[in-house]
Amino acid sequence: MIQLWSSRLASYLVATAFVFTLALCLSRAIAASSIPAGWTCTGSCGSSGTDGVVPLSPAGNPAYEWISTNRGIFGVGALTGVSGDAGRGSSTNGSTLKTITFSAATGSLLNFEFNYTTTDGAFVGDYAWAELFNSANAPVALLATARTTPGGNTIPGANMPVPAATLTPSMVAIRPGLTMWSPLGSSSGACFNGVTFGCGTTGWVNSSFTIGTAGSYFLLFGVTNWNDELFDSGLAIDAVTVDGKPIIASTPEPASLLLLGIGAVPMLLKRRRS
Repeated sequence: MIQLWSSRLASYLVATAFVFTLALCLSRAIAASSIPAGWTCTGSCGSSGTDGVVPLSPAGNPAYEWISTNRGIFGVGALTGVSGDAGRGSSTNGSTLKTITFSAATGSLLNFEFNYTTTDGAFVGDYAWAELFNSANAPVALLATARTTPGGNTIPGANMPVPAATLTPSMVAIRPGLTMWSPLGSSSGACFNGVTFGCGTTGWVNSSFTIGTAGSYFLLFGVTNWNDELFDSGLAIDAVTVDGKPIIASTPEPASLLLLGIGAVPMLLKRRRS
C-alpha cells in the first residue's frame, strides 16, 4: 500500500514539474515573439529579447516591442506634416503599433523607452515617432521623434515637429555603423553610402509626459521609409506605463497557467493508470 502511494506521489511530482516547465517555456516564448495583448499592428511588428545592437531596455523587462519598415506597408507609418530636407521627398512604406485604450487622470505620468536603429543615411531621411491620441482619435501630443541625418542629432528628429514630452537624454546623435538587428531583415548590418552618412542606432531614450486632462487615450508608434523602400529602419519600444502601470490588456500569468496545469495532472495520471 505504501509502495503504491509512493509510486503515485512520484508520478504526480514528475507530472507537476513537467507542467511547470512547460508553462514557463510557453510564457517566455509568448513574451519574446508577440506584441502585448490588445495592441494593434499595421505592417511589421514583433517582440524580442536582446538582438544585435539593441539590448534590453533600462526597465529590465525580458523583451521589448518593435516596429520596422522591413515588410512594411506602403502609405503606413507617416506622421502628418513631416517634410524632407529642403522640402524634398515623401514617405513610402512603414508600420505602426497602437496600444490599447487606457484611462488617465489629470496629472497622470506617461512613460516609455524607445530606441531607433536605421540602415539608411545621406538625405534619405527615414524616421520614427510616437504620438498620444484621445479616444476620439484626435492627436493630443507628440511624444518622440527620431530621424536619419548625415550630421547632428538623430533625436529629436530633423525636419520634424518638436516633441512635447521630456526626453532623457534630450538630444542623441547616432552611434554610427551599428545596424545589426534582425527586425531590419536583409538590411540588418548594412549602411547606405557608408557609416558616416547617418546609419546606426541611438541607444535607449526615455520619454515622459504629464497628461493634462482626465480621459481615455492610446499611444501610436510609427516608422517609415523615405523616398524609397530600401535600407530599412526600425523602432524598439519598452516599458509603456501610465502612473507606473503597464498599458496592456489582462493576460494569464505563468502562475495561472501553472495552476491550470496542476489541476489537469490528476486526470492525466488517472488516464495513464486506465
